[in-house]
Amino acid sequence: MTRSRALLLVPAALAALLVAGCGGGAPSPGPAAGSAAASPSEQSPLGDIPDNQVYVPYSPADGSFSVKVPEGWARTDATNGVSFTDKLNTVTVQQLDGQPEPNQDTVLGGVLTDLVTNGNNVTLGPVETLRLPAGNVVHGTYTADSAADPVTGKVTKDDVELYVFWRNGTEVLLTLSGPQGADDVDAWRMVSTSFAWL
Repeated sequence: MTRSRALLLVPAALAALLVAGCGGGAPSPGPAAGSAAASPSEQSPLGDIPDNQVYVPYSPADGSFSVKVPEGWARTDATNGVSFTDKLNTVTVQQLDGQPEPNQDTVLGGVLTDLVTNGNNVTLGPVETLRLPAGNVVHGTYTADSAADPVTGKVTKDDVELYVFWRNGTEVLLTLSGPQGADDVDAWRMVSTSFAWL
């Protein structure tokens, strides 16, 4: 399966998980803890991931890599990956074998172009190469509309980060998404920097 075709599963997984509701807890122990159906336009975004969130390691069956994901989030397995969700936030990990080494141009021209074509109101942001503990990684950002809430019909505008890790033909796509304005910076840094090849 090509990288471009395989990544089409990521937005579908995100959409399915967002319908169920994804996201972290509220920034304070106040009423947000029990207000999952509240409007995403509230002053305190429901997608804020609390500073005391605990993270646990996830590894695929072949044990080729490890990445820390938020503890207690709902897990959904897919053919070549897994997603973890809580209310409005999602962490998706997708593994593809037999892939050529990616670079900024191939990610922009393949994965991200597919997302623009097939996603929900996708707007691309910068694409860059970062140096993380696991090595060089292609990092892209974009915004996209979530699936409509099945109860309220509301749609959330999400900020999405894509990290493309690669080693010896194995590519791992790490996608982190949450509503615009949510305080997810530290949480997403924790997840992305925890990735390690085993």
